[in-house]
Amino acid sequence: MDKIQNAANYVSETVQGAVSTGSKEANKEVAKDGNATVGTRLSAAKDAVGDKVDEQKHNTSADVHKEAAKH
Repeated sequence: MDKIQNAANYVSETVQGAVSTGSKEANKEVAKDGNATVGTRLSAAKDAVGDKVDEQKHNTSADVHKEAAKH
């Protein structure tokens, strides 16, 4: 049963990591957009940093669940 739960958690964390990656990339593009206001660009840059932290957290957690599912 633990293997199934770990496998499910692995999938969930992998999906959440992918969502964070997409959000990070979108925010990076907004931060680079010369047509956006300075405030919008700064906010997007800050959000991209937060998304990067979330991405790393989810990917690390996914790796832990993947290894746990193997045993």
